[in-house]
Amino acid sequence: MSNAASPMKATAPGDLRAMLDRQRAAFLKDGPPSAEIRIDRIDRCIALLVDNQEEIADALNTDFGNRSPQMSKFTDIAGSIGPLKHAKENLRKWMRIEKRKTTPAILGWFGAKAEIHYQPLGVVGIIAPWNFPVNLTFAPLAGVLSAGNRAMIKPSEFTPATSDLMARMFAKSFAETEIAVCIGGPQVGDAFSKLPFDHLLFTGATSIAYHVMRAAAENLTPVTLELGGKSPVIIGQGANLEQSATRVMTGKTLNAGQICLAPDYVLVSEGQRDEFVSHAKAAVTRMYPTLKDNPDYTSVVNQRHFDRLQGYIDEAKSKGAKVVEINPAKEDLRQQPYYKIAPTIILDPTDDMKVMQDEIFGPILPVKTYKTMDEAIGYVNAKARPLGLYYFGGDAAEQDRVLTRTTSGGVTVNDTIMHIAMEDLPFGGVGPSGMGAYHGIDGFRQFSHRKAVYQQPTSNFIDKQLAGIRAPYGDAMQKQLAGSIKR
Repeated sequence: MSNAASPMKATAPGDLRAMLDRQRAAFLKDGPPSAEIRIDRIDRCIALLVDNQEEIADALNTDFGNRSPQMSKFTDIAGSIGPLKHAKENLRKWMRIEKRKTTPAILGWFGAKAEIHYQPLGVVGIIAPWNFPVNLTFAPLAGVLSAGNRAMIKPSEFTPATSDLMARMFAKSFAETEIAVCIGGPQVGDAFSKLPFDHLLFTGATSIAYHVMRAAAENLTPVTLELGGKSPVIIGQGANLEQSATRVMTGKTLNAGQICLAPDYVLVSEGQRDEFVSHAKAAVTRMYPTLKDNPDYTSVVNQRHFDRLQGYIDEAKSKGAKVVEINPAKEDLRQQPYYKIAPTIILDPTDDMKVMQDEIFGPILPVKTYKTMDEAIGYVNAKARPLGLYYFGGDAAEQDRVLTRTTSGGVTVNDTIMHIAMEDLPFGGVGPSGMGAYHGIDGFRQFSHRKAVYQQPTSNFIDKQLAGIRAPYGDAMQKQLAGSIKR
């Protein structure tokens, strides 16, 4: 399959509701799919990724201008196959009826049962972003399909080659009533978010999430929002600075920082700042000895985001911040066919700078200093709750203080981003960084209806017990109340 074929026709906004109706009708006609059908659908997704890996890498490179095929295969292809295989291996266990205790317990002695049945929701909408367009389409499908649902997907218009390729891939292996891809720009996206899905997953910017959630509210559609925010790094005074700087810069330069979980700013003690920066520069030099023509160093996705990021740097300079550009070969990046920006450290930024207000989503890293750990924790807590938080250090008490006194969607200790790769941990935000979570069993549950089922015994004894709480009320009811309403 080649992404050089004629572009897929954009989906007409007016056709979206009919597409949803056909999926819902097929879901209701067929009923909840068996484990075998769910596994078959997951296997088809895995096959699409494996069989089209070169085309996917090429499409991503086309959309970004420069994106390493190895990185794309690591993040978008292998990073999607892992969740799909995990779901395939575990979904039979996840589908089992979950037994709960009866209350009062005496009911269970006579055959009463309290259970949770995991039931497919129906049709799930997925609005995927541009930064990892394949991974953030296929990884959610692990939960959506293992739970027995159908899916409609709206990929980003910012990565047209990849979106077009995914539409062709799914159309080749899935009926439109199983998985459908809706191509188009903001008009299609707006109409898509207004559909009465059984659940809607949106991954993207917080600013857009307001519109998505408002549209979903018109249908009372439950939403999972995977957003972002300013994920902080706290470097403890006992941390290994060389190792910490290397791991921070690895997370910051992966995909040129265009990751919702990329470290957004660093808090380091005053006496360790310069050493941290020195190690950060050395780490970048080892990973990217050149930038301009280096296929391993990803471009910023488009002119709009390039201008936004350059604006952060220019404003910081104009307001007196020290800007450290890490450009090992001292190349002139003004003359390039792509939108590459050198990894850039901004020292001691002030909170009136946009680089400390907006999610950066690029290879820029502000570094601030603190005097005490309580000061660092207080600074983090004064801002909106982030999607991720990263603590580096070897002091168990200090680590516990950071973990218990801050709130974030997730945490990686002594590294960055890695908690998202743990398929048995929920991934999601909190507050402005998102709501709901998926991955592994948490994804299965997120995209399932947890139906409470209680079975009452038919024995005459139970009827005798219930007689006292049926009208007309009398002494038996009063005795029941006296036994229940007490400290």
